[in-house]
Amino acid sequence: AGSKLREVFDKINNLLSGKPVQTEGQTVLVTQHPQGLEFVCYKLAEKFVRHGEGEVSFHHDSAFPIAVVLSGIWELHPRVGDIFLAHLHKKCPYSVPFYPARKEGTSMEEYQRLLGYEVHDSKVEEQDHFLKRMSGMIRLYAAIIQLRWPYGNRQGAHPHGLSYGWRWLAQMLNLEPLADVTAMLLLDFLEVCGNALMKQYGIQFWKTMFFIQKSYIPRIEAVTSSGQMGCLSRLKNFVQKCLRAEEIPLPKGILTPSFWRT
Repeated sequence: AGSKLREVFDKINNLLSGKPVQTEGQTVLVTQHPQGLEFVCYKLAEKFVRHGEGEVSFHHDSAFPIAVVLSGIWELHPRVGDIFLAHLHKKCPYSVPFYPARKEGTSMEEYQRLLGYEVHDSKVEEQDHFLKRMSGMIRLYAAIIQLRWPYGNRQGAHPHGLSYGWRWLAQMLNLEPLADVTAMLLLDFLEVCGNALMKQYGIQFWKTMFFIQKSYIPRIEAVTSSGQMGCLSRLKNFVQKCLRAEEIPLPKGILTPSFWRT
């Protein structure tokens, strides 16, 4: 509910603003320790990324309420946004976007960590689980860049707005595609903020969509084995449908004005 989200936002904002906050029967103040504020910014940013790889990866719609709170906090407390991006880029290099290359002397285990895989006791997580986490983080990022906290000042620019999404898309299409990963990330990104990019960039956006269909999808196909076609087929269908309709649908779960009255 909108009212619940406002409570969450106010509590986080008060904590970061140095006001006393009640939690689990205790009163907490960031000024109680010289590094208190820095610690809270770090842990809070880390937690937002965790929401992406956990909650959003399983419940796509949850990207929007989480993103709108972070967007508002980022506007008032830029340090949280900076640290959020650092955590996000480390956990999901594709959010840069960047495909790390294996350097000489880097062990396979270390390299898989650089690619974003979780490695415990030399055991690498399964591909499905890895893709799900990456998907959740990209969806959260794609939601953040288009949302603003509705009760904020709104005078200044979005601290990390759609121009960053446009840049991400352009840089992504300049990279050589990877099997599995590239198709999934493009689909997630376009599903979540394609509509917002279409409204902002118009004809330039449609040129990009046409490029994806004619040039980039064949390049993804070239590196994709027959057993990895699922996500690529979904991307193909999505792009084809949008080009035919000359419209990108609104993302499922977007927060409407009526949401804030709940």
